[in-house]
Amino acid sequence: MHPLLNIATLAARSAGGNIMHHLDRIDQLNIEQKGKNDYVSEVDKEAENTIIQTIRKYYPDHHILAEESGKLTLKNKKSDIEWIIDPLDGTTNFLHQFPQFCVSIAVREKGKLQHAAIFDPVRDEMFSATRGGGAFLNNRRLRISQQKTLTNSLLATGFPYHDFSYIDSYMASLKEFMLTTAGVRRAGSAALDLAYVACGRVDGFWEFNLKQWDMAAGALLIQEAGGLVTDFKGGENYLQSGNILAANPKLYKEMAQVISRTVPVELRN
Repeated sequence: MHPLLNIATLAARSAGGNIMHHLDRIDQLNIEQKGKNDYVSEVDKEAENTIIQTIRKYYPDHHILAEESGKLTLKNKKSDIEWIIDPLDGTTNFLHQFPQFCVSIAVREKGKLQHAAIFDPVRDEMFSATRGGGAFLNNRRLRISQQKTLTNSLLATGFPYHDFSYIDSYMASLKEFMLTTAGVRRAGSAALDLAYVACGRVDGFWEFNLKQWDMAAGALLIQEAGGLVTDFKGGENYLQSGNILAANPKLYKEMAQVISRTVPVELRN
């Protein structure tokens, strides 16, 4: 395992331990509302601090982009490496003890994703990848599903929950996918959804308006498992646009056609 990935998995497991420690005492937690249907708990902050401390112990000069702390760029320190952290993806699920949440960590070097770790502490599942080295689940090599058409495929997505400006376009895409597939799942953790695409539990994924820390690790997992990840225009700007489409190459073409029919051009940017 690459040293950077080793530290990513170490940090993810440590944060997962923090999260599980609090799962049975949700009623005792301090919870803040950052915006409409957007919550942060002391567990998010504790888990993020654990990850940052682990990174700083081994790589004190690296930059960090974290959901709760923002961009931590060290003054007078030059580094090509940035860690992208979501300490608890699926906070709302966690706060309801709905067992679908994870820790997501990605490492970007010179602007390109190189390493990824997504840890599901409930199932003790560690998804990991290094660019050019493949994707793994608890040391078992992953391959994306080989579903060739939307018919019989199972897709994952995320519903709008705080920004409803694009809800009509989203509902149009959801309607078409519902009518042409075996089903659509909305489990509430984009990072885990992407990991599930990488391991073939779902065949494809699309969502609007995500953040970099929601997507970075999962995107690399899918690519290393043989899949395609793009924005809604078919480009590589998904980390900036927040719009992401992922599947195996054959299914991707059909999903992209649905997006092109249902999402206006101005919303694909």
